[in-house]
Amino acid sequence: MSKVVIMDHPLIQHKIGMIRRTDTGTKDFRQTISEIAMLICYEATRDLQLKDVEIETPICKTTVKQLKGRKLCVVPILRAGLGMVDGMLALIPAAKVGHIGLYRDPETLKPVEYYCKMPADVADREIFVVDPMLATGGSSVAAIQMLKDRGCKNIHFMCIIAAPEGLEAMKNAHPDVDIYVGSLDERLNEHGYIVPGLGDAGDRIFGTK
Repeated sequence: MSKVVIMDHPLIQHKIGMIRRTDTGTKDFRQTISEIAMLICYEATRDLQLKDVEIETPICKTTVKQLKGRKLCVVPILRAGLGMVDGMLALIPAAKVGHIGLYRDPETLKPVEYYCKMPADVADREIFVVDPMLATGGSSVAAIQMLKDRGCKNIHFMCIIAAPEGLEAMKNAHPDVDIYVGSLDERLNEHGYIVPGLGDAGDRIFGTK
């Protein structure tokens, strides 16, 4: 069974308070999203496995720890997920980056894939799917299913703000995926926006309306 981790770190909570503000401009919003992603990534990688390696220091030989096993891959859901990539790569610079693009069909309201580009060996990697907002959960559920269809088995999901409805949808659809959430908000409103939320993350990261 997967785990759901709601962050309680003071720095994460402080920075989420900053991006919620209407008067936080594009530059500061983008920078803070990246910083929050880095802090959540620090927690989400806590269970990565290590192995012993012998090295030479300037003084003597010694045994140190090194990451072992699967290589990592960060997969942002376009376009807002792009805002979280740089913060994660600051911690895990050797990770590959895949991209998934989805839009909501206005008739069926179901997510439709319009772009998917992955590393050739993605099925052998430990995957971190990232999207700042988990609202209804439709896009995230679909994105993770796309990865599973490509043979991926070791998948984690990271978001900055989640609605209870989206979190429930994710847990039901993908009970094997660990979920890391910066803040669990109150609910979705009638337009599908998270309350209190922060508005449209993509528009605020890229300065579009």
